[in-house]
Amino acid sequence: MRLRTFVWHSNNKGMKPYQKILRWTPRVLCIIAILFISMFAFDSFSHERTFFQNLGSLLMHLLPSFILVAFLVVAWHWELTGGILIALVGLAATPFIYNLNFQRTQSVNTSLWVIVMINLPFIIIGILFIISHFINRRTMTGKQR
Repeated sequence: MRLRTFVWHSNNKGMKPYQKILRWTPRVLCIIAILFISMFAFDSFSHERTFFQNLGSLLMHLLPSFILVAFLVVAWHWELTGGILIALVGLAATPFIYNLNFQRTQSVNTSLWVIVMINLPFIIIGILFIISHFINRRTMTGKQR
C-alpha cells in the first residue's frame, strides 16, 4: 500500500461539515498531544554524558511517543481499533503515572492534575475516534437520515 493512498484514503465526499470536523479533530488533537508528551524527552540531556549516551537516553524517553505514533497510524486507518487502543493506553497508564508522581510529590492534588494533563487527552481522543468511526460508518452505509 502506498503512503499517499494510506494518508488520503478518507472519503470526505458527501460528508456534512460536522462529520468532517469529527473526523479530523481526534487526528489533530492526537498529533498535538504526542508532541506535548515528546517535549518531556528533552529533559534527558546531560552535560556529563557523551553524545551517544544522550542520544540513547533521548530515544528511551521518546519510546512512549513512538508507541503513540504507531497507535495514531492504526487509528488513522481503522478508527475503531485505534480509538480503543489510544483510550486503553490513557486508562492503563493512569495508575502508573499517578503512583510515580505521588511518590515524587506526596501530593494527591498534584498527581491528579498530572493525570488530567497527560492521560485524559488520550482517553478523550480515543473516544472521539470511536465516535467518528460510528458516525462515518453510518454515512458510508447510507443509513443516515
